[in-house]
Order: sequence, then structure tokens, then C-alpha cells
Amino acid sequence: MGILKFAVGANYKGFYEKLKEIAAERRKNGEKGHGAPLMFCDAVLSTILFGSGLQDYLNYRFYLRSFSEKKEYVTIRTQNSFYAKVCPAEYKKVFSYKPEFHRVFAAYAKRQYFDPETGSDEELAAFLEKNPVLVEKPVDGLGGRGVVKRRAEEVGEAPAYHKFLRENRRFIEEVIPQHEKMAALCDRSVNTIRVMTSTTGEEPKIIFVGLRVGNGEADIDNFHGGGLGVLVDEETGVLIGDAFDKELNRFPTHPKSGVKFDGYALPCWEEIRALVLEAAKVEPHIMVTGWDVAVTPEGPLFVEGNRRPGFDLPQVACGRGRKDIVRTALAEWKKKKKKK
Repeated sequence: MGILKFAVGANYKGFYEKLKEIAAERRKNGEKGHGAPLMFCDAVLSTILFGSGLQDYLNYRFYLRSFSEKKEYVTIRTQNSFYAKVCPAEYKKVFSYKPEFHRVFAAYAKRQYFDPETGSDEELAAFLEKNPVLVEKPVDGLGGRGVVKRRAEEVGEAPAYHKFLRENRRFIEEVIPQHEKMAALCDRSVNTIRVMTSTTGEEPKIIFVGLRVGNGEADIDNFHGGGLGVLVDEETGVLIGDAFDKELNRFPTHPKSGVKFDGYALPCWEEIRALVLEAAKVEPHIMVTGWDVAVTPEGPLFVEGNRRPGFDLPQVACGRGRKDIVRTALAEWKKKKKKK
């Protein structure tokens, strides 16, 4: 059903135009390859055989991949089947409703917030007085969409602002100050470390780490806001290779700060590891989680947790399909189920 939904709502015209651009660029560079019509047919066949969406085809450069390489990619269809088993939807509220995440993971989020559904006008007024600058977010948004910084003095009186937040399904939270090493990469956005954990086995473990960095133009680090991604060594917390954006452009250094990515050591790495491995045990029904971790001068904290962390960052960063992550987690999940 998931892949059908994507297929029905897909922008085929825009996709075909993108294929024409890719074909033209490859011809310009003297590379061999199919034209847009054959690539489009290949994309349709990939959807049928591998369950990939149009964005999967572009993100993972399926037009360059062999049959055996494509089989190893975690596509939309694979993700839907996988998460239905290890992250059942009936337990999603703690991750999908952000104020609830703050409540359950208060020891890890470590900052003040205001939920308009449960808070009073007086509590909102106190929050605004204490936080001259605040972050306003949708209560259930994705991809950083709708996240804005506001000054308390511009939002008006507490009762009216409270009504606005409730009617528009938004909430507010304290601004996160960044550790100097994270701000050195890009000081305009809060740059987050995406750490994927799994509790399908006997003990929680880290299965992927990547860094997301703002491009210096936007206030967020998400791909949809022009952010960059970089692979991180899971043992040392050191960045590996170049950064890349949603269009798969590569960046050896940050376009604004000039900081070289490869070899850059993230701060507080051992604290981050300990934080995510401990938090992974809190909701046992959600067995694969993507934690977005920020690092402050006082140490790491959670921006949010994701019940269905995407595989675009892991697979683009690694340059290959990561179905090995899925296979391992499902094998452990089945083994654990048999023991119960």
C-alpha cells in the first residue's frame, strides 16, 4: 500500500525532466548511458522489482547500478515492511507527537517546552518571560518543515498566542545553544548527529551514524532545507569523506565556514554513545530509532527521536545499499520472538 500511495501521488513530469538533465550532463562529460526514455522505463521496472520510489531512483543513482546492487538498497517498500515489524504503529505517539516525546524523554531532551494542549496561559507567559528567543514547531511535523525561531516580544500576549498555537497544532521550546565545535561547522543552524540504534538483539547497539549540517543559508540542517550530510565513524565520532546535499553534490569543505569535513572530530562522542544506548531502552516496542542529537556546551541532548528513520542518509553516505542493517535486525527480532 505504501509504494502504491507514492506511485499515485508522484510527480512524473518533474521526474522525467530530471532524467533528461542527468542524461544531458552525462553526455556532456563523455559518459556512456541510456537516455531519459530508457531510464524512465528502468525506474518503472525498479519500482516493480525492488519497491523503489522515484526519489529512491535519483537518490541512489539506480541508473548507474547493476541488478545485484539495486537489490541491496532499502527502498520504500522494504522500509514499510521492516518498520511494521520492528516499530509497530500503535506505539508511535511518543515519537510522532513532539510534546509527548519531550515528556517521555525529558531526561534526554533536557530543555524547557510548552505544550498548548496541556499548558495554561500563565505557564505560557512564564515561558515567554524566561525565553526571549524561542523555537516554534509543528507538533507532528517532519523534515524540519515549519520550524521557525521567534522573539518572545513579537508573538503578542500569552492568551492570544496560546490560541494560535493550539489552533495551528504548534508548540514551542527553548533554543538549543551549540557546542563551539558544532557551531564552527555552521553557526546558523543547530547541526545534529543522526544516530540509529537497534534493540532487536539482546542489548541495544548503534547501527549507523551520520552528521547533518546546515548550508549556512537556512536555519535548519535537514536535507529539505538545503542541509548537508556526512558519514560518521561509529567508534570514534570522526567524520569520513565529503559532505553531500539532496542533489548529491559533494562538498570537501563547508560552503560557508570552510571547515574540512573529512577527519573532523565531533565533541562528546562517548557521552553521545552512552545517551542513545540508554534512551533506546525506554520504549521497548520501538526497536529501531533514529535519534537527532545536538551537542551543547554542557553536553549532548536530543532534538527529537524518529520511529521510522529513513535510509537515504545511510545509503547515500555509504555509497551502497544497507539492506544488511535490515537483515540483521529482522534475524535478531525473529530470534527474540521465539524466546517469548
